[in-house]
Amino acid sequence: MTTAPQPITPSQHPIAPAASIGHVHLKVSDLDRAIEFYRGVLGFDLMQRYGYEAAFLSAGGYHHHIALNTWESKGGSAPPSGSTGLYHFAIRYPTRRALADGLSRILHAGIGMFSGAVSRTVRQGNTPELDRVGMGSRRQLSPFLENVRAEARLTD
Repeated sequence: MTTAPQPITPSQHPIAPAASIGHVHLKVSDLDRAIEFYRGVLGFDLMQRYGYEAAFLSAGGYHHHIALNTWESKGGSAPPSGSTGLYHFAIRYPTRRALADGLSRILHAGIGMFSGAVSRTVRQGNTPELDRVGMGSRRQLSPFLENVRAEARLTD
């Protein structure tokens, strides 16, 4: 039995315990390239698109989990090392099988991975990390990722 982690400095006015982050907006340099990754590789549905400026993608019919836009970033480059900004975000899969499917899709697309996270050089500075609800630490994911890599090689 594991105990819930305890805050090192609890808030005087804590947020509701069931609160979660519902979606993320990412600035991208090339909207079509980003859509190809999130829709074409990972399998999110394209829910809405505003020309060449923005797109909204979802899993399971939600209005959007991932919003992509070029409003301040069209043609831009990834932030240099040492700058502030989003480090990564997690795409949480409900089962090991679903996670394996996501990892396999990335490997079959020839995209680099490091410890469960997609290589930032390929993803325009926004690094998605593939995870499974309840998977725990990256140490637990590493052997699982190696098995998925091995299976991907066998099917190539």
